[in-house]
Amino acid sequence: MPEHYHVRVAKESLVFSAAHFITFAGGVCERLHGHNYRVTAEVHGPLDENQYVVDFILLRDTLRAITAELDHHMLLPTGHPQIKVTAGERSVEVTFEDRRWVFPREDCVLLPVANTTAELLARYIGLRLRDELAAKAGFRPARLSVAVDECEGQWGVCELTE
Repeated sequence: MPEHYHVRVAKESLVFSAAHFITFAGGVCERLHGHNYRVTAEVHGPLDENQYVVDFILLRDTLRAITAELDHHMLLPTGHPQIKVTAGERSVEVTFEDRRWVFPREDCVLLPVANTTAELLARYIGLRLRDELAAKAGFRPARLSVAVDECEGQWGVCELTE
């Protein structure tokens, strides 16, 4: 019988608090609000010479560093067709139809996503995690799953495969 291995990290420290808003079809835009997000990750692959898929400490610390970059920031989508994000040296201006926001530049994280949904945040974190694991350990997971919980049981999940 073939064997398949994966590891999962789901720690109390893998959290970030951030503000965002999302848009819906028909020109609907949520009010600015925030969440206390929780993140988990599963990494699938064969056992290495140490008999593990990936070092738990490397996985945990890499994921913690990514979530720390998002913590206590305004998350803004740069790939949305109707949300215009203009970053200056000191501020970021965001417009959607007749709405306009201006944020201090240091309070914002500009994300290459179409909308700051939990699903696309999971994808962003997953792609970053995959690239960081490759750079730090030369390890590319066969499959990687990242889940982002935005509200005590409301998870957005992205699974990346090679």
